[in-house]
Amino acid sequence: MPMLVITGSFRVVGAAPDGDSVRFHPTDPAHWDRVEGPHRVRRNASGGAQLRLDGIDALETHYTAGRVRTHQPLDLGRASASALLSGLGFRTVRRDERETVTDAWPVEVPGYLFTRGADVYGRCVALAGRGAPPTDKPSGERVHVTVPMLRRTVNYRQLARGQAYPTFYRKLYADLRQAMARAVVTARAAGGPLWRADQTASGAALPAGLADLERDVVLLPKLFRRLAGYFALNDGDPSLAGFADYLDARDDRITLLPTGQWTSLDTIVAVDGNKIRLTHPPEQLFFDER
Repeated sequence: MPMLVITGSFRVVGAAPDGDSVRFHPTDPAHWDRVEGPHRVRRNASGGAQLRLDGIDALETHYTAGRVRTHQPLDLGRASASALLSGLGFRTVRRDERETVTDAWPVEVPGYLFTRGADVYGRCVALAGRGAPPTDKPSGERVHVTVPMLRRTVNYRQLARGQAYPTFYRKLYADLRQAMARAVVTARAAGGPLWRADQTASGAALPAGLADLERDVVLLPKLFRRLAGYFALNDGDPSLAGFADYLDARDDRITLLPTGQWTSLDTIVAVDGNKIRLTHPPEQLFFDER
């Protein structure tokens, strides 16, 4: 399907990449202006911009809910971030206590991205890969992205190796989404790193609220972020009694597959006392882009 290809390099020093986000510097920064959609790509003084890797969502290693800085279990979150950077070609990465990269080798690695737009925060939503892009089209042109081309991206690699959850949005082409969903099903059956610990479907007990999410509970990051925001709003009160109403007010619109039913996130989250679970597997959801 047609997407804009941009070549350049990945750089991580001074940034805090996790398992689904990394900074990219185009060979020609003017190519950011060719990204379609209502939102412009927000770039820094040297022309670099943050990517949001399309179709995947990794555990949060640094997230702020309200004024509360939090995270999901760090061992798995850091492993996902390391897998992403290794997949891009970084060999050594050192970070400080706030997850910011202080040193990396190589300092930058060549790569490319395929994109259809940016999100409301100015992050380019992209499929990304290392080295030269699998196309004869030059940077700044549109190319037909096939499933074999998708399989060369770090997006697909993170899902296939069980290092990230699927989180699909409406703009992702159906054939690419379906290929990514199949990779998720296979990784889960094989017991990939995230899936061995995942409690999204089985149910997670949260008697201590946010402390449980940080220490022990492995959930779909989208659900974690909503829980973190809810607990922050409630000043740390661990009760889930008002969580369904909180989700209803957030109004995260989703489509359920394969039925095509259009609904919202609150309708597929089950709360039973201090226990919470998702009633549908994440690869069967796709979200409306805000």
